[in-house]
Amino acid sequence: MFKLRQLSKRYRTGDIETTALDQIDLDIEAGEYLAITGPSGCGKSTLLGILGLLDAPSAGEYWFEGRNVAGWSEAKLNRLRRGRIGFIFQSFNLIDELTVAENVGLALEYGEVPARERKQRVDEAMARLGVSHRAGHRPSQLSGGQQQRVAIARALVSRPALLLADEPTGNLDSAHGDEVMRLLREINAEGTTLVMVTHSPAHAAQASRTLRLLDGRVLV
Repeated sequence: MFKLRQLSKRYRTGDIETTALDQIDLDIEAGEYLAITGPSGCGKSTLLGILGLLDAPSAGEYWFEGRNVAGWSEAKLNRLRRGRIGFIFQSFNLIDELTVAENVGLALEYGEVPARERKQRVDEAMARLGVSHRAGHRPSQLSGGQQQRVAIARALVSRPALLLADEPTGNLDSAHGDEVMRLLREINAEGTTLVMVTHSPAHAAQASRTLRLLDGRVLV
């Protein structure tokens, strides 16, 4: 379970302070599928970054599986994040100099998974997402839908407890977008906690719960 208590995030540029998140209280149950919606600039991606331990709150608490991680050092957060959290981004974030298999395996590169098991996990993830036949290709040789499949395989290969998706269909046509949404529902049905940021009401409706943000606050 993941809990936020009175969590705020502020940014300062010179003499100007901007509040991105303002005293957020949120519980996310293990295995839940939560959609986060709201207009651009309302704090959705900031919230996702804090949930993913990529950013730190300015105030408040973040309880990650029973531990309040607010105030932890970057090194300690990195160790916790590794293997526990998977990320899917709108822009795919694949490395074009690497093959599909190498991109998928990146999530295991700095862990303690033995080489033989790493290869097995990569092969299984690629097979599940239907990209095994592209294992030796570069991302630039793939369609947008195939690139997002590779990105999902990379996010799943470490078997994370929490999967975070930031507009995962934003760069896809409707057919490929629907396919990605189907895959996300399958992953969640298998027990992975899924939090997705989306502008699409139709996609948000597929989640078990929707959280609406406005000006850094949760709309009740």
